[in-house]
Amino acid sequence: MKAVGYRQSLPISDPSSLLDVELPDPRPEGRDLLVSVKAVSVNPVDTKVRMRYKPASGETKVLGWDASGVVLEAGPHATLFKAGDEIWYAGSIARPGTNSALHLVDERIVGRKPVSLDHARAAAMPLTAITAWELLFERFNIQPGKHHTGDSLLVVGAAGGVGSILVQLARHLTGLTIIGTASRDETAQWVRQLGAHHVIDHSKPLSAELRRAGLAPPTHVAGLTHTGEHYPEIVEALAPQGHLALIDDPDSINIDLMKRKSLSLHWEFMFTRSFFGTHDMIAQHRLLCEIADLVDGGAVRTTFGQHFGTINADNLKRAHTLIESGKAKGKIVLEGF
Repeated sequence: MKAVGYRQSLPISDPSSLLDVELPDPRPEGRDLLVSVKAVSVNPVDTKVRMRYKPASGETKVLGWDASGVVLEAGPHATLFKAGDEIWYAGSIARPGTNSALHLVDERIVGRKPVSLDHARAAAMPLTAITAWELLFERFNIQPGKHHTGDSLLVVGAAGGVGSILVQLARHLTGLTIIGTASRDETAQWVRQLGAHHVIDHSKPLSAELRRAGLAPPTHVAGLTHTGEHYPEIVEALAPQGHLALIDDPDSINIDLMKRKSLSLHWEFMFTRSFFGTHDMIAQHRLLCEIADLVDGGAVRTTFGQHFGTINADNLKRAHTLIESGKAKGKIVLEGF
């Protein structure tokens, strides 16, 4: 099968950073699905793994997690899907990635693809949607429903991939007051369109921005980007007994600052279930199917940004380059081989 991989951890500018390769066709076992990959999207985790994970001698590491495709064959113990089903998923960081024509994935972390989206627009969503859902409903333990508890959610980096989904889910499924952050007029407008009640500028001190807007201290903060830089201001801004959840990789944070307010700290890593094979892995199947219903019902929109053409090494290098620049807007998608 055709695939794109790497054999050395190299800067993306190096001609050998990503390579077009031919690999053996995989065969499904257990609860695996054999998938014909139709489209993929590229996430910051792709670039981080490329530089941090050094393949063993002779090994070809295939990246890619977001995918939309069609089931070709189900393993002997698979019961959720059959050949011909259109699916979407974010895969497992412990297994070969989706930048391949054929891919194996455990059916318990797979959902049905929204019928209203083509494969390219569907591929933009699974990883960020799972992250946003788990952060909101499982790490924060927010209860779905439009009951007004007085709680509020500050989303730092609301215009990004996870933030764009998190704002939509919080607006449509909860009674939270949603405060998004953005530093440009264009992104601030985008965050308002997604459903944020208020938008503040994260290039300025967050606590001062909240006071300027006449907003009470938030009960929950989602730190989605540059959390290390924002951390002292997040602690200052949070209401006593509030909650901080983060998804990025700050070099270090001083948790002693949280003691005075009895704050809670949560980590969200959407690969945890598949990496450890947890007893509740199937939760990701269920939530992806629920999100598909929300998309088909018009409540949640795709965060598709740019189409970079077919899935090959040159186009993936372009995608990695843009993501590493920090200037990507919306999700970068590649389609077909």
